[in-house]
Amino acid sequence: MAPSASAGQWPQGAQSPQPSLAPMLEKVTPAVVNISSEQPIARPHGGFPSPGGPFAPPERAARSLGSGVIVDAANGYVLTNHHVIRNGQSITVTLQDGRDLNASVIGSDPATDLALLRVNASGLQALPLADSSELRVGDYVVAVGNPFGLGQAATSGIVSAIDRSGLQKSGYQSFIQTDASINPGSSGGALVDLRGELVGINTMIYTPSGGNVGIGFAVPSDVAASVMQDLLEHGKVRRGNLGLDTFDLSARQARSMNLPNGSSRIAVTGVQPQSPAQKAGVQTGDIVLALNGKAVRTANELRNLEGLLPLGSTATLAVQRDGKQHTLSLEVTAAERQRLHAGELDKRLNGIGLSDPGDTSQSGVTITSLYPERSAAAARLRQGDVLLSINHAPVSRVGDVRTLLKNAQLGQQLLLSFSRKNRQFYLLLN
Repeated sequence: MAPSASAGQWPQGAQSPQPSLAPMLEKVTPAVVNISSEQPIARPHGGFPSPGGPFAPPERAARSLGSGVIVDAANGYVLTNHHVIRNGQSITVTLQDGRDLNASVIGSDPATDLALLRVNASGLQALPLADSSELRVGDYVVAVGNPFGLGQAATSGIVSAIDRSGLQKSGYQSFIQTDASINPGSSGGALVDLRGELVGINTMIYTPSGGNVGIGFAVPSDVAASVMQDLLEHGKVRRGNLGLDTFDLSARQARSMNLPNGSSRIAVTGVQPQSPAQKAGVQTGDIVLALNGKAVRTANELRNLEGLLPLGSTATLAVQRDGKQHTLSLEVTAAERQRLHAGELDKRLNGIGLSDPGDTSQSGVTITSLYPERSAAAARLRQGDVLLSINHAPVSRVGDVRTLLKNAQLGQQLLLSFSRKNRQFYLLLN
């Protein structure tokens, strides 16, 4: 009789199983798909006749390769990146088993770079969504996608950071950073934990050279779930709004107000009438410290968190007033487009009407009305031009313009940057 092995030991000569992610990936990979979209290209005016054919070269089509994740097998819902399917007129989803499926776009949100597709097929396999708020720096994750169109591949790493923002000029950002390799073609693919649950949608990399340097970013699954729900119910994402105009204090201003070094410098410069902030009692001059318990240090951080708040939810805003901290409760409502006649704040801008952008992913505010005879600045602009910055400070909504003009010193030069049909130009007003 062969000797028996004691508990916790392997029989002599037997090999212990090697640690492997394969069992988990066998459940994950069928839910990760390849996505291609075709964008017809207009025929050029010139060309050479083809033998036996009319004098017109055939229309070409650009194919954009990316990845996606099946998140609802019964309904055929697929999450991917907005930039993967942007401008695509026909979208094809290819499953791991080789099936090609036509996909329709339910909705897309450029501000978070997410899009929701639908396919009609049986035998689909979906990934469950994890609670991405539970992620910690150091947790192991695996990225699955179709890099460079070569076919499905998986890379592993850890969560390097959470709540990353400020990576783009526009949009709402709260990225998961990972060192798991994310390469071109993997955009829209899955970032999963070791349970095989979806914690993020891979969306971009940071690279000085064009290659992977171990700094990739994914949209958290909590954000993706919220966006998906809005796209299903409303066809678009409705953004939350608190009704605050804010301004980043300078270091000198912060010291004069005895604010601790390294703390928030966000000053409330205005509270919109009938807004959640006004109803909650926020006052001009308050210093915003935190939103929903998360400390904020810049107006951009606050705006980013604000835009990701679910409509109808209750948010807590911590402010400092007269040296004391107050915590206020606000009901999040839908953001309404604000308008402003800039001449009310600076006569050099008479005749220029501004409005928040209709597209939340757009940088700047839009000129919606012009009276050229009222000022030299108005005479040089066109309706539809976009104001990008004032004295190098970027603006993304009317509240930013209002705050910057209110805080400009009397007689100070104004350097305004605008864009018109993707071309940028400047106006200097003395």
